[in-house]
Amino acid sequence: MSTKPTLVLLAAGMGSRYGGLKQIDPIDDAGHKIIDFSIYDALRAGFGKVVFIIKKEHEKDFREVIGDAVAKRTEVEYVYQDMEKIPAGVTIPEGRVKPWGTAHAILCCKDKVKEPFAVINSDDYYGVSAYKTLYDFLQAPVAAAEGLKPYCMVGYQLKNTLTENGSVARGCCRMNEAGYLTHIEELTKIEKTAEGARYTQDDGASWTDISVDTLVSMNMWGFTPDLFDELENSVERFFAEEMMKNPLKSECFIPIEVGRMVNENKVSVKVLSSADKWFGVTYKEDKPFVMESIAKLKEQGVYPEKLWD
Repeated sequence: MSTKPTLVLLAAGMGSRYGGLKQIDPIDDAGHKIIDFSIYDALRAGFGKVVFIIKKEHEKDFREVIGDAVAKRTEVEYVYQDMEKIPAGVTIPEGRVKPWGTAHAILCCKDKVKEPFAVINSDDYYGVSAYKTLYDFLQAPVAAAEGLKPYCMVGYQLKNTLTENGSVARGCCRMNEAGYLTHIEELTKIEKTAEGARYTQDDGASWTDISVDTLVSMNMWGFTPDLFDELENSVERFFAEEMMKNPLKSECFIPIEVGRMVNENKVSVKVLSSADKWFGVTYKEDKPFVMESIAKLKEQGVYPEKLWD
């Protein structure tokens, strides 16, 4: 068992977004996917194990396309986000096929993860420095005050997360003077403008400018294993109070649940900032930029031509 921090990758939605794992597009001539660069960065930062959260039906493809190469270099575990993993007495709504959300997905790791761990989206590129920053915190987690569970997140400047090709959803963060999270506001439609950025909360009827220096969450978190006890409460509350408001689509999201824990004074979340540029393929038009960015990083010597050779 690894005594180093573990990297947990949220990958249960990959098949649905891309129409099957074998259709995930490479982002360089060597055939790498964004997930390959994330794992490479985490391993060289010091992480000791990789846990993939996937759908059971994708396991064979996932191992062939991604997992087997990683397993030659570090310990690998697979966790299944199962629709049936729900509280006793809950009935799955007829027609529901969508997973229950990121908080539910992470809870599925409870039996596999016993050490401090990071959580990331499997199809987002976070940059090299973020993993080292996360690793250092998770080696010795420190809470803001005695009695609070010590968590962290890596925040990015909004300007480093926008796309030219449409709107994005971002969790905008507020912190206290000591750099601990006090509030996350989920803005679901932010777009880049000539002057900076703006958002709407009424489907475009009105717009509000937002500073491009605003720190936002990109779902890059650091937790200790006691998170699972909190998430059990979160998931039970979700099914009791939220799920039936939108039975086919409602989800239990980790930023919302962590924000709730902060408000209830159960946890502290240290905000670790990154100056790196985040990128991902939110829209198919984003892919050329992602490929160009990776090519430049290789030219600069940040990555070898083939990661796993």
